[in-house]
Amino acid sequence: MVTLAILAGGRSQRMGRDKALTPFLGRPLVCRVWDRLARLADETLFVADASGEILTLGPRVVPDLLPARGPLGGLYTALASASHPAVIVVGCDMPFINADLIEHALHILASENADAVVPSSTDGLEPLHAVYRREACLPAVRASLERGERRAVAWFPQANVRILTPEETAVFDPDGIAFFNANTPEELAQAAQWAADGGPGFDVILPG
Repeated sequence: MVTLAILAGGRSQRMGRDKALTPFLGRPLVCRVWDRLARLADETLFVADASGEILTLGPRVVPDLLPARGPLGGLYTALASASHPAVIVVGCDMPFINADLIEHALHILASENADAVVPSSTDGLEPLHAVYRREACLPAVRASLERGERRAVAWFPQANVRILTPEETAVFDPDGIAFFNANTPEELAQAAQWAADGGPGFDVILPG
């Protein structure tokens, strides 16, 4: 059983408005991410301020349990709020998030008995496009928060984290777009153009 947790909080300063709710191809950006990963999950939740339009979208909305703690605080809320033992944790700003890569990570989580499976690219680790074993990771994340850490990877040395190499990741993401972040209106427009141009990784996934 799997929970999908989409981190949809943050200040969205560069976007100039709530990034999660910014329209992308006719749907809120957070729904674009949800649409692409829904088939993998038995439960979906949004980690966000529990007010306004996001409450109308469908999934359960969970506010940060420890506010102003950065990405690590969002990860903690996702793990603590999940109903299932395996948790997909992703950001709301990746319009080309890769379901096949996430599915591969879930398989490794089970087959290798890892605590977490985190892909990497030539730019580094991608902890917000990753999967986590709730029971194993939650105490380590909490301990890092208690030490004042804010980085999503701060607790990795205390856990059995399986890193997917850039080469492993590229098998599923040959175009190198899975981790593209739409943080500004210009980046969102670029992503929309890519999606309109088509291609396996850029496709428009329709709601189920």
